[in-house]
Amino acid sequence: MEILLTGSVAYDYLMTFPGLFKEHILPERIGSISLSFLVDTMTRQRGGIAPNIAYTMALLGKRPRIMATVGEDFDDYRAWLESKGVDTSLMRVIPGQFTASFFATTDRALAQIASFYPGAMAHAASQSLKDLPFRPDLVVVSPNAPDAMTKFAAECRELNIPYLYDPSQQVLRLEGEDLARDMERAYFLFCNDYEFGLISKKTGWDLEQIMRHVKVVVTTRGKDGANVYVDNQEIYIPTVSECQVVDPTGVGDAFRGGFLTGYAHGFDWKLCGEVGALAAVYCLEHQGPQAHFYTRQEFVQRFRRHFDDGGQLDRLLS
Repeated sequence: MEILLTGSVAYDYLMTFPGLFKEHILPERIGSISLSFLVDTMTRQRGGIAPNIAYTMALLGKRPRIMATVGEDFDDYRAWLESKGVDTSLMRVIPGQFTASFFATTDRALAQIASFYPGAMAHAASQSLKDLPFRPDLVVVSPNAPDAMTKFAAECRELNIPYLYDPSQQVLRLEGEDLARDMERAYFLFCNDYEFGLISKKTGWDLEQIMRHVKVVVTTRGKDGANVYVDNQEIYIPTVSECQVVDPTGVGDAFRGGFLTGYAHGFDWKLCGEVGALAAVYCLEHQGPQAHFYTRQEFVQRFRRHFDDGGQLDRLLS
């Protein structure tokens, strides 16, 4: 199965401040605030939703393709993805632009001051599914430049290509009519439970109404697991116990990568979700969305300590 991933590609610059932001903010001067914090640490992580999903799929033996726009600073990141088995041939460099970047400083109370520079991502709509040299079996439309998300969903409907609609971080920016339009005829809707509440509020649709427009709805609930809604069924997916909790960044993307790998192998919905659940925990146990690693043999062995796959995960090993 040919799954094409679209979405953000970014570098994450993560810094830590040993104090408390609130001690340096003067409420009476908030209109002219001017602050500079000396940070203790800084790391640069490879991030972005599309490559985060792709990384998990590659660990599980697939060779996913990403279609995205990136900056002139992308060479090292491209080499990393290719070395892990991700096809980056559809990732186009925009001259004179940096790859999208996320800058976040976190204090010791976990309060955060952050900014996002879209850079080359702002040009994502310059690409088109109509220019592809192949026909995908599924297109993932995940958070990206809003005009690109709209365009790719519309092209999927026009070309009759099944697509997974994953508005997640862009839910706040999208209007109800935008969400309703792009859920129409989507094969999947992926979101967390908070995002589902926002989608429902903005569109005025409850779950039953959403299911009239979407074939499969997958809602993640953090430590409370996930739910898959399909064909008038509700399938509960439990979490997997973690060895340690290090960083939740990218956990939802890892879940999607595991779920989509199961889908590509033709697993039933429950098994797809369970593969996603274990993939998510591996990410949770490490710092950054692409810092974890496992062999497929290690993954299957750990999976079978928690779930019964009836031998189906042998397909991951072939």
